[in-house]
Amino acid sequence: MGVCSLLTSGARVMARKLHLSGNKGFTLVEIMITILIMAVLLALAVPAWIGARDRSQARTCSSQLRQIKYAKESWAMDTKQQIASVAVWADLYPTYLKDMPACPAGGNYTIAAVNQDPICSIGGKHVAP
Repeated sequence: MGVCSLLTSGARVMARKLHLSGNKGFTLVEIMITILIMAVLLALAVPAWIGARDRSQARTCSSQLRQIKYAKESWAMDTKQQIASVAVWADLYPTYLKDMPACPAGGNYTIAAVNQDPICSIGGKHVAP
């Protein structure tokens, strides 16, 4: 017996053992069903995650607009400004605001007059409470 015939007979023995033991692995149908189930779960989870992110950004923006409003009112009282006076960022930060506020959704804040609420350029739920 040559080396090639030993390898061939060894391969036949391994194939017979695998066939008799029943270890075939996964079929294409089983793999496709698994992928389908994962796709359905992903399709349900992604919109919920995006909605939660949007709500979180709107709440953070509203909180920062409230901080700007209170800082603006404190600035007006401390400097004895008129009710229609408009502060600039240099008046509020860092004296009345610990950090420079930035909208998490990428909007820009407008301070507005003392008697008006500050505004976010995003709009919608991004308003001062």
